[in-house]
Amino acid sequence: MNDTTAVPADSLTALAGRYWLPVYRPRDLVLERGEGARLWDSAGRDYVDLAAGIAVCSLGHCDPDLTRALVDQAGRLWHTSNAFYSEPPLRLAEELVTASRFAKRVFLCNSGAEANEAAMKLVRKWASEQGRAPQQRVIVTFRGSFHGRTLATVTATAQPKYQAGYEPLPGGFRYVDFNDLTGLEVAMSAGDVAAVMLEPIQGEGGVTPAAPGFLRGVRELCDRHGALLVLDEIQCGMGRTGSLFAHWQDDVVPDIVTLAKALGGGFPVGAMLAGPKVAEVMQFGAHGSTFGGNPLASAVARVALRKLSSPAIQTNVSRQSTALRNGLQRIDDALEVFAQIRGRGLMIGAQLRPQYAGRAGEILDACARQGLLALQAGPDVLRFVPSLTITDAELADGLERLEAALRAFVE
Repeated sequence: MNDTTAVPADSLTALAGRYWLPVYRPRDLVLERGEGARLWDSAGRDYVDLAAGIAVCSLGHCDPDLTRALVDQAGRLWHTSNAFYSEPPLRLAEELVTASRFAKRVFLCNSGAEANEAAMKLVRKWASEQGRAPQQRVIVTFRGSFHGRTLATVTATAQPKYQAGYEPLPGGFRYVDFNDLTGLEVAMSAGDVAAVMLEPIQGEGGVTPAAPGFLRGVRELCDRHGALLVLDEIQCGMGRTGSLFAHWQDDVVPDIVTLAKALGGGFPVGAMLAGPKVAEVMQFGAHGSTFGGNPLASAVARVALRKLSSPAIQTNVSRQSTALRNGLQRIDDALEVFAQIRGRGLMIGAQLRPQYAGRAGEILDACARQGLLALQAGPDVLRFVPSLTITDAELADGLERLEAALRAFVE
């Protein structure tokens, strides 16, 4: 349909109720357009966006450089498959390797789950080539993690609520408490672990950062036990924590890193970066993707990567992170709603006090009524992951709306 006549929001949401598989529960509004850190719904109402499409739109909505890259490429070439070469994915792979400081090769795909699937397959393939039997290819992940919704990645996701009803789950995974080096050492003591996979900052698990020294301890255990270190930076990478890669701040060198979300600025793209130890393991026919690395996604991701690598982004993340934390603290001083404010850069979680536990969803409904979009990370944590280009005025407005929503909620 090309009809641009305005359609009532309830008519559109009724389509979701009738035709969508009911696996989502969106807020009762229809978003139509965006610019920077603001969105407008079908009724013309504006919202300050502190969610950024779940940490995806890190350059804001309708960034002109991303739009230009997409439109330009759309007029040239959309898709070829990986049976042929085109320039954008080749250049993107080169630029990711250069930017990463550790990688030798890249596999391009369409999402974070696909990037993590590729990483787990690479781990198993590497272990196989090391002569390890199938029972010696265990991947350790951490409770509270989130690695995707495919059957393998949901198994790697050590949260029972995402796994319930999908049994039997694939074997070969073992879970340890996050930030528990002693527990990890015990889990690796049998000598059957091929890799340890973790998020430097757990996102869905509550916006919980790795403790100081934890990633270095994991790296040391991996080296001692002959295992690979796989870092899932799908949510925390690409500038969100204040550096292009989150693990740079922990002074570790991984073997594999997975990316998605902000890499495309809103256009679907994922990437698995492979370091020297594993870069040559997968040869012809070992893995593939019909759409992975298509020219449209790659052209957009190249521009996003360049902009997210800029000093201006790092400076803005640092400034706005301080402003966001200070604003949340001021709200808590007045309303006493948060037990803890944690995170890094512009990936901030506000843990609700015990009297409000389990009510994050209600608070987000109140936020939407005040013209603010935010997220939760479980039932007890409000999650704030705005665009990395958010301005002083946008953030100040967002904090005002958040305070109004929380005041209405607690009173």
